[in-house]
Amino acid sequence: MTDAQKARAEALRPLFRNMDQHKAQEMRQAYYRIAENLRPLVDALEMADYDDGALAGPLLEEHYIFCEMLDTIKQSALGEVL
Repeated sequence: MTDAQKARAEALRPLFRNMDQHKAQEMRQAYYRIAENLRPLVDALEMADYDDGALAGPLLEEHYIFCEMLDTIKQSALGEVL
């Protein structure tokens, strides 16, 4: 975790502690659904492209888009806080 992510996590912690628990739980559940399902989607798109024989076809293009999403999520401090 970078210094910027650590600082953001420290700023987020009190916000979540003081937040309406129902709202915080909704965000927590949504975050974990994304975290649990994004990697399998990335892998499935890559394998589907390979299985299709397209090799660098539209499925692989979608794979790369979701790889970027995965990289972006890794920049977030939210997982550390939740």
